[in-house]
Amino acid sequence: MKVLLVDDSGTMRTIQKRCLSKLGIEDVTEAEDGVQALEYFVNTAFDIVLSDWNMPNMDGLQLLKEIRQRNKDIPVIMITTEAERARVVTAIQAGVSDYLVKPFTPDSLKSKLERWVTSNA
Repeated sequence: MKVLLVDDSGTMRTIQKRCLSKLGIEDVTEAEDGVQALEYFVNTAFDIVLSDWNMPNMDGLQLLKEIRQRNKDIPVIMITTEAERARVVTAIQAGVSDYLVKPFTPDSLKSKLERWVTSNA
């Protein structure tokens, strides 16, 4: 499984990579904002995108919209501290596949991944 991991916090990316590694997922490309992530996304095939919402340069919602213009089917999971209903609805309308609220456990990440990616990992 090839994962695009987008978060402006290096610490959060490290934590998420550790969770992914515990699940046997080692093929992870990291991006620190939506601009960098979109560049990777355009040039590389990924199985899933895990994206923070609040980032500089291009936030997760704008990244989601850019990804959806290029690929309607790839699972995109927003990982954020923002859980208020209006934001969730906005993300759903923009085509988000799922939502994970920080802080999360490896088990909750695993269940989200299993829901969206056939287990070839």
